[in-house]
Amino acid sequence: MGIWLQEEHTRGYVVNWRLHNIIHTETTRYQELAIVDTYEWGKALVLDGVVQTTEKDEFVYHEMIAHVGMMAHPCPRKVLIIGGGDGGVLREVLKHDSVTSVDLVEIDERVIENCRLYLPTIACGFSDNRANIIIEDGLKYVKNIKNRYDVVIVDSSDPVGPAVELFGDKFYRDVYAILHEDGLMVAQAESPLFFGESFAQVFGNMRATFPIAGVYLACVPTYVSGFWAFAVGSKKYHPEQPGKERKPLTGLKYYTPDIHRAAFVLPPFVRDLVR
Repeated sequence: MGIWLQEEHTRGYVVNWRLHNIIHTETTRYQELAIVDTYEWGKALVLDGVVQTTEKDEFVYHEMIAHVGMMAHPCPRKVLIIGGGDGGVLREVLKHDSVTSVDLVEIDERVIENCRLYLPTIACGFSDNRANIIIEDGLKYVKNIKNRYDVVIVDSSDPVGPAVELFGDKFYRDVYAILHEDGLMVAQAESPLFFGESFAQVFGNMRATFPIAGVYLACVPTYVSGFWAFAVGSKKYHPEQPGKERKPLTGLKYYTPDIHRAAFVLPPFVRDLVR
């Protein structure tokens, strides 16, 4: 039968991944970490038994969490990424010529080190001289930092363990405080189908904190149900449209301006959740 990874999402929904090999495992200060080689999806990062990203479909998630907010802002120069230790969001943010610096705040340095070693196509942005890697709790960072940012992207894992408070209202207010007067924030918002309560909580925090808030969707095949949501909060710009003066990005696999606009078209059950 070979080697299998069993990923339990709910008491009634389990995903089984057949593996070529378990490349590396370790217990970090914060979580169980593994790098595995799957039959269908290439190498994957697994945290606490849950697949976080895979070589085959990572571009969908990383392009959509990064480029929607980046393209909605007319000229994002300073960007903050909370989480994102695999480096995928960093890689995508650095594709914008306007960016002068990116601060990536990751609580678990072992995620970064393992992804640089085993997932170099995802983690290639760490070598860019515009990238500043900060090993710290994102909650403490946004509370104490004096820097101001144009865009903040929260690429957190599910709301358990070290990531749970990244879904809280206090964190969102702290992010608001470190954004420029025209800044915006994007956060992964879980599956509306499987984790409707967490999804509604993320959007509720956005709507309570920012004058402009929205939700958009993408299909990430290796995430539970494949149907994934992102929430965006903005001080000034409406995120549903790419900036009119922004130069189109080239070489992407998923994001386009048309996909950007279409992602904000919500089915009725999602609209009901965000009400």
